[in-house]
Amino acid sequence: MLLFIALFILLVMHEEYNDFDKEISSIRTKYITKQKEHIKFDVNRVIEFINYEYRSRHDTVDEDILKEQTINAIEHLYSRQDGTGYIFIYSNKGIKLSDPVQSDDIGKNLYHFQDSDGVQVIKELVSVSQKPDGGFVRYRWMKPTTGVLTPKISYAKSFDIWGWMVGTGVYLDEVEKLIKAERLALKERLIKYMMVILSLAVILSGLGFILVTIVNRIISKEIDTFSQFFKKSSKSYTTIDVDDINLYEFKKMVKYINRMVKEIHQKKEKLKEINLSLEKKVKKKTEDIREQNRLLEREKHYSDSLVKAQDSFIKHSIHEVNTPLAVIMTHIDIYKIKHGENRYLNKIEAASKMISNIYDDLSYMVKKDRLTYEKEWIDFSEFLQDRVEFFDEIATGNQHKIITDIERDIEIYFNDMELQRIVDNNLSNAIKFAKKGSDIVVTLKKCDAILLKFITNSKKITDIKRIFEPYHREASTAIGFGLGLEIVGQICEKNSVNISVESDSEVTQFIYRYAIL
Repeated sequence: MLLFIALFILLVMHEEYNDFDKEISSIRTKYITKQKEHIKFDVNRVIEFINYEYRSRHDTVDEDILKEQTINAIEHLYSRQDGTGYIFIYSNKGIKLSDPVQSDDIGKNLYHFQDSDGVQVIKELVSVSQKPDGGFVRYRWMKPTTGVLTPKISYAKSFDIWGWMVGTGVYLDEVEKLIKAERLALKERLIKYMMVILSLAVILSGLGFILVTIVNRIISKEIDTFSQFFKKSSKSYTTIDVDDINLYEFKKMVKYINRMVKEIHQKKEKLKEINLSLEKKVKKKTEDIREQNRLLEREKHYSDSLVKAQDSFIKHSIHEVNTPLAVIMTHIDIYKIKHGENRYLNKIEAASKMISNIYDDLSYMVKKDRLTYEKEWIDFSEFLQDRVEFFDEIATGNQHKIITDIERDIEIYFNDMELQRIVDNNLSNAIKFAKKGSDIVVTLKKCDAILLKFITNSKKITDIKRIFEPYHREASTAIGFGLGLEIVGQICEKNSVNISVESDSEVTQFIYRYAIL
């Protein structure tokens, strides 16, 4: 008994320590995760502020003055009395530009500075800041409120235009204070558990020993009676006499045991009847299955008719939407012939063409899984030139000029509707995202493959892998549904067209490689 009590206490303590270790790990993880979220939010907000200052004032204010004013504003916004939570700024070469707490070495190059663990703090921060989403670095730093080297984690992100690394951090000693308090609470809890368990164990041990002895004798006698009964009932139909049982709970069992024996014998008789009727049931089940198959055939026929009706509805709906667009475009051409060019009419024409392009995208998305797009030989050079001329008015209205370098007499085996979706969506995106006043270059060459390129002066695409995903837009303010490049990606994958995208801060290229048949 004493061994059992000791084992029980050890088990309780073991479980408590396991729970404590899990809880401590959870506290540490949650604390660090929450702090990382805070500092990442602060840095991103500062980056947004710097970007706003640059975009709104760099054309009117000297750059050095603008930098100085921006740093002063950040230091005033994020200064705290306890010396924590401040924003620090370094150049990408490691020169300290701003540090409200340690301002003595402003202007010094600390790129190779190491902490007590050998971490090159500034070098690591500069490195992770140049990732698309910035990054975190752990190191040891002098905490202003204590003057002691303390573990710290910082988040940094780069402002590429000025070559700045912007960051902030949080000291991790607070989480250890929380853990220390939890350890003291655990110790008190374990002592309390041990005293309660020992007291109860002593009392229960004495009572249990007496009770077990008495009950053991009574139960042994009753079990012998049941054993004899089960031996007899296994050979013949017999029942237990309730007067032979002394314990009340066992007396209640007698009624159910006798009923069980009776039911077993009754079910044996029923089993014979079931075996006789089994063949009839199998035959009826077979007929039911045949009837179900006939019903399924009727349901399939009905579903096919619904699909045909839906296809007919989509076809007529597309025609109804397309007709007004065709009327608008036709009347614009007639007006130009009669009255000449008109800048307001040109804008209406450009907008109508953009609507037409969006309509074609939606029409393709609706019909692509229901229709088969047959391929044919197409004069790619002439086809591409026609589409460029279609978008020329839209480009002019958006202060762009489309420059072409199209090699003549290039043919391709492709579906004309799918080829138009690739070309139109790339031209539409080029017009939409190219920098104002810049040229858009479209080239078509034939070497070891047919190469189609769209080249623009535009902002860098930060996430190239996701631009062909459904509804993805590079910027939250971008106009459109985000369907164009999804359609392009699906068509290229279907037709084994290789896509490559190259983008930096100045130039973006979409390159499509068609195999030569």
